[in-house]
Amino acid sequence: MQIWDVIVVGAGNAALCAALAAREQGASVLVLERAPVEESGGNSRYTAGAFRFVYRGVGDIRALVPDLTEDEIAKTDFGSYSAERYYDDLFAVTRFRSDGKLADQLVLRSYETMLWLGSHGVRFTPVWGRSAIKKDGRFRFTGEITLDAWGGGAELIASETAAARKRGIDIRYGTGATELLFDGLSVNGVRARGPDGVSDVSAKAVILACGGFEANAEWRTRYLGPGWELAKVRGTRFNTGLGIEMALKTGAMATGHWSRCHSVAWDNNAPECGDLDVGDAFNKFSYPYGIMINADGRRFVDEGSDLRIKTYSKMGRAILDQPDQFAWQVFDAKVLPLLNDDYRIKRISKIRANSLPELAAKLEGVDAEGFLSEVKRFNAAVRTDVPFDPQLKDGRGTQGLVVPKSNWAQVIDEAPFEAYQVGCGITFTFGGIAIDGDTGQVVDAARKPIPGLYAAGELVGGLFYFGYPGGTGLMAGSVFGKLAGDAAGRAAIMPDRTPMSRSVQLEAGSH
Repeated sequence: MQIWDVIVVGAGNAALCAALAAREQGASVLVLERAPVEESGGNSRYTAGAFRFVYRGVGDIRALVPDLTEDEIAKTDFGSYSAERYYDDLFAVTRFRSDGKLADQLVLRSYETMLWLGSHGVRFTPVWGRSAIKKDGRFRFTGEITLDAWGGGAELIASETAAARKRGIDIRYGTGATELLFDGLSVNGVRARGPDGVSDVSAKAVILACGGFEANAEWRTRYLGPGWELAKVRGTRFNTGLGIEMALKTGAMATGHWSRCHSVAWDNNAPECGDLDVGDAFNKFSYPYGIMINADGRRFVDEGSDLRIKTYSKMGRAILDQPDQFAWQVFDAKVLPLLNDDYRIKRISKIRANSLPELAAKLEGVDAEGFLSEVKRFNAAVRTDVPFDPQLKDGRGTQGLVVPKSNWAQVIDEAPFEAYQVGCGITFTFGGIAIDGDTGQVVDAARKPIPGLYAAGELVGGLFYFGYPGGTGLMAGSVFGKLAGDAAGRAAIMPDRTPMSRSVQLEAGSH
């Protein structure tokens, strides 16, 4: 019977990074993916592909995007993104609860990990259309989100899968781990269910990288609270928390923010789980330029509290808390050109009208009179003396409202009017299992490493609380996937899993 050095459970970004890193250490690697090949890739495949990483300037960007032209460089100020800013953004969103060691690894290893991804064939492209500010004919990046994986999440997974196959990594689709083989001391493989039934697969190390529990309606209700079973799942239907459950049965320590998750404004009539033909385009993230109203016709959130990249991951929860769990985003003609391309897809819940009363009559499920009175109050409260600037926090807010709007407030008075119905789309959960921040090894309640067990990706808890800065999901998956793969690969090829170099092992075997 074959004994693998490393088994990786999952085939998303974190899992494939772990597999590649373990293979680089000389380990034989088997990847088990519960999804069939046509649905494989986890949540990563559904993403737009944004990465948040530390960089010093255009030189660092050119190293990641070597085909940038001189003209593109001339018309773009790529800015920079320091480690200090990264820490500030992460801790501001997570209210200073992020595990310090995990935060250090994410921030300080981010750029070197980007270079490593590039060495494995992952291509990047500047996010001119979504993140850059254009002024006086020149694009300017703030640094927070500068690069996407070329082709989005689908191409990211395709590139990483091709790299894995090129290096002899065995990937088995439609084959999911259901249980860890644990003898009470160490993990020695997995029990897997595949096309030919159930079998035990032995390994010297197992890396769990198979997502959180966002696709498990029962767990969502248990941990996130009542009503969360009604949320739509933005990504894969296979992230049901099974990896977390397997780890907990070995004594792994649970950690992180189990009652919170990443959730967004998502088309209210989107399917129950992600659709790869649409990908991320059910997002509706241009809410800062309009207002969001609930079934009573009332605003319920400050749509302009901060830049979209810092607020979008909590909007889903705010919408889910409303009557009947939906909202309408309302815009007038002045801002329609500013809406993201996601508002122009064919599969969309949209209405259009030439007057506010006509719009009110078309807002399905909304108190029309309540809506009209709310718009009247909102319009009267807008500070029209402050210039509107769609690309920066402009301070153009409202005065005297119970629910203020802090930036980008515009009087809603110019036809035609458009409205888009949104619900809650859940991306991933924040609660998970604890790992050693240096190795990615899973630890128990006494913070002692569980021999043979590692983890990476969304099932690792302790990094995100309350919210999440855009672009840190893929970056964290890459950083901790590589970290776990490096450590598991090294441990698996050494006698008795001791930290001995490969050359020393071979030399010792010759005597």
